[in-house]
Amino acid sequence: MPVKIRLQRHGKKGKPFYWIVAADARAKRDGKYLEKLGIYNPNVNPAQIELDIDGSVQWLQNGAQPTDTARAILSYKGVMLKKHLAGGVAKGALTEEQAEEKFNAWVEEKAKAIDAKKGKLSEADQKAKAEALAAEKAVNEARIAAAQPEEEVAEEETEATTEAAEETETAAEATEETPKATEEAAKEEE
Repeated sequence: MPVKIRLQRHGKKGKPFYWIVAADARAKRDGKYLEKLGIYNPNVNPAQIELDIDGSVQWLQNGAQPTDTARAILSYKGVMLKKHLAGGVAKGALTEEQAEEKFNAWVEEKAKAIDAKKGKLSEADQKAKAEALAAEKAVNEARIAAAQPEEEVAEEETEATTEAAEETETAAEATEETPKATEEAAKEEE
């Protein structure tokens, strides 16, 4: 039976989530499979890939053929390198320890590269948030500046109204004092 290592789609519409499986080539895409080897989530950046490396190498050594996308994922996680190194050990070109040492060195380099990418993405995200905050502050300041003339006009109207009220009160007090003054003057004359 021809075996393929391929992706099996799961998730909802617009949010795909894949299982990496070893399946009979004649089976439906999302149908029966022989073994689940891992998961692949392309919805996050960088993509989340969890894979059983030793199981994948075993299937490849037994003749399973990966699809193009599955081959890219297997290569990204080092399965193809490990299979290559296992072939070198079988031919006697390498010892098991040397092959394991080379694979671990490659995995460390790959982990550094992924961490660097995550760092760049987080820096870019923080920079974008800072720029958005600065733009929002500028918009708010523009709104405040546009609202201040209206407030100043309102304050001037309030001040003018207050001054007019004070003048009216002063005038009223003056008129009230005038009759009192005339009455007092009239009493003094008597």
